[in-house]
Amino acid sequence: MAIGKQIDTDSIAAMKAKEEQKLTTLRMVKAALKSKAIDRREELTDAEELQILSTLIKQRKESVDSFLKGNRPELAQKEREEIAMIEVYLPREANREQVEAMVKRVIDQLTKDAQGTKPGPKDMGTAIKLAQQWILADGLRAEGKMVSEIVKAELAK
Repeated sequence: MAIGKQIDTDSIAAMKAKEEQKLTTLRMVKAALKSKAIDRREELTDAEELQILSTLIKQRKESVDSFLKGNRPELAQKEREEIAMIEVYLPREANREQVEAMVKRVIDQLTKDAQGTKPGPKDMGTAIKLAQQWILADGLRAEGKMVSEIVKAELAK
């Protein structure tokens, strides 16, 4: 089932169960998806929906850091709970070892495509994009920052 439709279904269930925080979070997610669809003037693809949810999680993680620095643990906890509710709709997070293995495969493939020439730092963007696509194709997800760090380290070898 598409993410948007699943969120609609879960919103109705949360409304019936009188789960206020879950309902508020799902409405916020639904609004973000709807806003992007209106901006594009067409329906969102699954990949675009996943990207929007990833962005929402990233924003909340930044908020958690800010609230902790501002000595507001109760607000940080609320943001963590929202992150957990949103993550339900995303593929599971790849661990560092999985990402490293995927990046090595990508670099091997790029080397093979270039007739044995190992990619260099100038090929970093291509390697990151390909690694992200392969990670998604495996039904996983990974933060861009972690993928970027691993690609940079592998290309520097």
